[in-house]
Amino acid sequence: MPHIHGLNKTTLLDYPGRVAATIFLGGCNFRCPFCQNSPLVLHPSTEPEISKEEVLNFLQKRTGILEGVCISGGEPTLSADLEPFVRKIHEMGYSVKLDTNGSHPEVLKNLAEKNLIQMAAVDIKACPQNYPSLTGLLHPDLDSVQQTVDFLLHGNLDYEFRTTVVRELHSEDDFYKIGTWLKGARAYYLQAYKDSDEVLQPGFSSYSLEELEHFRSILLKTISRVEIRGID
Repeated sequence: MPHIHGLNKTTLLDYPGRVAATIFLGGCNFRCPFCQNSPLVLHPSTEPEISKEEVLNFLQKRTGILEGVCISGGEPTLSADLEPFVRKIHEMGYSVKLDTNGSHPEVLKNLAEKNLIQMAAVDIKACPQNYPSLTGLLHPDLDSVQQTVDFLLHGNLDYEFRTTVVRELHSEDDFYKIGTWLKGARAYYLQAYKDSDEVLQPGFSSYSLEELEHFRSILLKTISRVEIRGID
């Protein structure tokens, strides 16, 4: 079963429109320098683990109170036993949202086609040309990310795309190119970067609200709903 390294028992943020719990799975195939969950990415095996039974028992007791469950990470699609775990949660009557970097479209498609997830959130790291520097990989699998994007743009699953915007890593040009890439998307969120001790490479900074609003105006030319999150 998946290695569970965190459980946020109640959130109004992680599953839009629902009171939800968030489950954090360990491991990731990207090395984004601005990642906020570096322990789960770099050395998940050394992080405290929560048993699957404890999490499922908690969710069982909260049926009728919680409305959804968000499965995040790390990168949850790396977990070989993700499907049976999600199935158990779904069978309790929960709506399930999957957070992913989009690198395993076959996992997302499988869960969606079996109606085991009701929403996906895909982290768009940058425009495609800048994925190597933003993922920390020389040759990120952009074909797989593109398959995920295409599946959501042309499918029936509820979804959102989102980008954590970092002053030192993103420019205006990124958002012109992202707007072209994700033209017609249902929902896109600009997330203000926040520095912390957990960041893979600390020391980055955020754009101001006014600057994020400018990027939003660029994206609104091709995407009907663009919002800003995480700005104080």
